[in-house]
Amino acid sequence: MNTMVSIDALALAPVLAPAAGAVLVLVLDVLAPRLRTAHHALGLLALAAGVAFAVPGALRGETDPVRSLCLPAPDGACFYEAGPLASALQIGALASALVVLLLVWPAGGSRDSAPEQLRGGPAVTVALVLSATAGAAAVAAAHDLGSWLVALELATLPAIALVALRATRSAGAGALSLLTTSLVSFAMVVLGAALWLVATGRPVFSGGAVEQALRSGDDRAVLLLGVLLLVGGLGFKLSLVPFHAWTPQAYAGGTEPVAAFLAATSKVAALAALVVVLRPLAAAGAPVLVGIGVLAALSMTVGNVLALVQDDPVRLLAWSTVAQAGWVILPLATLVPAGLAASGGYLLAYVIATLVAFTVVVLVGGGAAGRTLTAYRGMLRTRPALGALLGLALVSLAGLPPGVLGLVAKVVALRPVVAEGLWALALVAVVNAVIGVAVYLRWFAVLFQEPATAPGPARPAARGALAALALTGTALVLTSLAPQLLLGLLA
Repeated sequence: MNTMVSIDALALAPVLAPAAGAVLVLVLDVLAPRLRTAHHALGLLALAAGVAFAVPGALRGETDPVRSLCLPAPDGACFYEAGPLASALQIGALASALVVLLLVWPAGGSRDSAPEQLRGGPAVTVALVLSATAGAAAVAAAHDLGSWLVALELATLPAIALVALRATRSAGAGALSLLTTSLVSFAMVVLGAALWLVATGRPVFSGGAVEQALRSGDDRAVLLLGVLLLVGGLGFKLSLVPFHAWTPQAYAGGTEPVAAFLAATSKVAALAALVVVLRPLAAAGAPVLVGIGVLAALSMTVGNVLALVQDDPVRLLAWSTVAQAGWVILPLATLVPAGLAASGGYLLAYVIATLVAFTVVVLVGGGAAGRTLTAYRGMLRTRPALGALLGLALVSLAGLPPGVLGLVAKVVALRPVVAEGLWALALVAVVNAVIGVAVYLRWFAVLFQEPATAPGPARPAARGALAALALTGTALVLTSLAPQLLLGLLA
């Protein structure tokens, strides 16, 4: 009997490109440690290649996913399977990591324009970003429990190191908080995976196996308990309440680019892992998962209320992540295929707007002066381009025009909830949408105020941060003018 596994290297390229890039960066650091910008250039090239290889999968039909690592028997199961949603999430993870590398690009001019350097040098930073991104791309397409678990931790552990590399007391506390919650998360995920295996009898995420388990009373109870544990474990990584405590501490402890990585790439990885778990349940017609609805409602409410009292923009964005995570998982409570696509679309819209906001924070400066909302007073007058893009990002997160992308994303997220008749959950979401408007307009209003002092000479800007702003700003403007450019891929 032929037991060879068929391997399609081209299908695996979105994962292999950043993984190979991480290895090459470390080799280059050994051979030519003085070529500091070469590490970033190699990392950017690897991520750009990963995006290019993932695009064909996003354009294929739902019934014709990209497959690899396939077995010939018993039914040709594949351990790697990337449909349009998985490929779109891979693109989101790779592109957001590319923006983060631009934000940490070493400046060759004035020291004032240089981003804060982490311990270990550029090679370590770039290798960690690439490794975590490879895990994020892999977990989106992992179809078996073993690969899924390994990819999930690969997406998590380098992020902890990135926070710790700042080597300050607050960074150490943030990294320790993230490490502790990650260990608890992993324990819950492993236990949930074990229960999934017991209930379905198969070490893969299969709709057919789930359907059989749901028809058996005992197996059904074990499966749903396993799913709840998996959702809870991934709730840590998504910053869902009550698993969110690490979020503001890790964001504030790390540098702004690292906080952007946690807010964007890490969240894509967590949602991708959750979609892999819930897709077989949606295909099998499982009932509404009340636990996800409760987590969504709690996260929206707690995140918005605490964001309202923040004066540090990074902490405000951290609590914004908690609130937005509730919106991300809101449509998943319905456990219908349309809810999966809506969740992915909302996350990608959030990632674009959040990256624009973080890029502006990096350009303003992350010192004591920049870590307060008063640093942005009158920015629409003193630095109109930065102020306009930050304003567009904030209204997009709030779901207000002209941030049409955010508005459409919220409508798309609410649609499956209303269609399934979950009126209580929809009402909570609408109330939180109103509170969210107050959160972001509070920062937005600062942009119109009189500058606290007469504007001095503009702070020199790092070229990498300017390139990141150009990329993210262009993406936000285009998707605000034509939201279907993003959301249409997931429809």
